[in-house]
Amino acid sequence: MDAKARSKLMARIKARDTKPELLLRAALHARGFRYRLNQRNLPGSPDIVLAKWRTAIFVHGCFWHRHPGCRKATTPSTNAEFWKSKFEANVIRDRRVLGALMGMEWRTVVVWECALQKAVVAETVENLGRFIRNGSIMQGEFGGPESRETQMAEHTLPTDQSHNRPVPIRE
Repeated sequence: MDAKARSKLMARIKARDTKPELLLRAALHARGFRYRLNQRNLPGSPDIVLAKWRTAIFVHGCFWHRHPGCRKATTPSTNAEFWKSKFEANVIRDRRVLGALMGMEWRTVVVWECALQKAVVAETVENLGRFIRNGSIMQGEFGGPESRETQMAEHTLPTDQSHNRPVPIRE
């Protein structure tokens, strides 16, 4: 792919109102959840904010945010050093944003793009609804087909991602 074609392709990538985000928003609304979008007063401007539940939801693209173990998290072969640094910066920013929200006592959820594929979207949304309504869990992550069987099992206790140990729940 030449530089002009790649530039045109990259210009079409949106930061808001992506297909996975629209799908998740419609499913949450159908289940009675009411939310705000891209709240700039919160770190990272979460894609979906459920103020009633004090929950911030990020819909991450597997490619851009480097979903571990996902087949969509490929690295372009051209200009590899540029992409490596870009992806690393994205991952570091994601961790920083989630940490800042947790520090403000917000519950955080990352829903990966692959978790919103037709084969698993109903299960993902059902599990997400349970997560939201269960106010004691502080952090969640919902992956795609690769991690279907462990979506909720891994998130029954809040964990400190840097040490993989339970996080105390503040009341």
